[in-house]
Amino acid sequence: MSDVRVRRDGDVLHLDGRLDRAAVASAWRALQPLRAGAASVDLAGVDAVDSAGLALLAELAAGGLRIDGTPAGLTELRAAYRLDASLGFAH
Repeated sequence: MSDVRVRRDGDVLHLDGRLDRAAVASAWRALQPLRAGAASVDLAGVDAVDSAGLALLAELAAGGLRIDGTPAGLTELRAAYRLDASLGFAH
């Protein structure tokens, strides 16, 4: 089972661990009370992202949070789903 740790420092949400299908539901629950007033999500501590993790990040980005960092798998998934650097649909 995967585990992602979520913490907030100022207006930055930090994720640590592997952001995959097994971890997304608990990460989403942990993020909810921390989102208000946050400006960005720091992925420096994330080891890897799968498509479920990408969906979570895209939802956070759509909610106005900037996504900082490129853990393993993110670039390839962005390309496969035709998403730009801000995780919106590329035109």
